[in-house]
Amino acid sequence: MKKQIIRISILQSSKIVTILYFLLGLIYLLIGVPMIIFGNDQLRIMGIIYCAMPILMAVIGFICFVICAAVYNLLAQWLGGMEFEVIDIPEGKNTAEADTNQEVLI
Repeated sequence: MKKQIIRISILQSSKIVTILYFLLGLIYLLIGVPMIIFGNDQLRIMGIIYCAMPILMAVIGFICFVICAAVYNLLAQWLGGMEFEVIDIPEGKNTAEADTNQEVLI
């Protein structure tokens, strides 16, 4: 059975992407905190910038995804949305046990 994504909810999807970018930005904290604690003046400044990265990444990720989702929605109106195929999986079976003769495209 073919399905098509014809519209992406911009605000709701952007909230999810913002949280994901924030979580990815937390990796910078692992680098920034030691730079602040053990570094000289130049490294401390870089450490402060690294510690601000989760918020910067979240804001930039939100803005970029809003733009990309709006462009997708516009293009999907003209060209049609992304297509993918799905299968129904019976209750109690996981995806590995599902009918493997059908190809699933996501």
